[in-house]
Amino acid sequence: MPKLKVHRGTKKRTRITPTGKVLRRRAYGNHFLQKKSASRKRVIATEAGIVGAIKNNVKRALGA
Repeated sequence: MPKLKVHRGTKKRTRITPTGKVLRRRAYGNHFLQKKSASRKRVIATEAGIVGAIKNNVKRALGA
């Protein structure tokens, strides 16, 4: 049976930490930044965790 391929789109958008957490970037951080407050932009700049069943689906797509 051939090896399963990694889902390239998922690989580009998420990462798995050494402890097994799945992290993603937050939306709304690329344009219209002038009207957003500094505190809102700081929150957008941080990574968000993926939890629950979606986390398991992402890990499966990444082959982990």
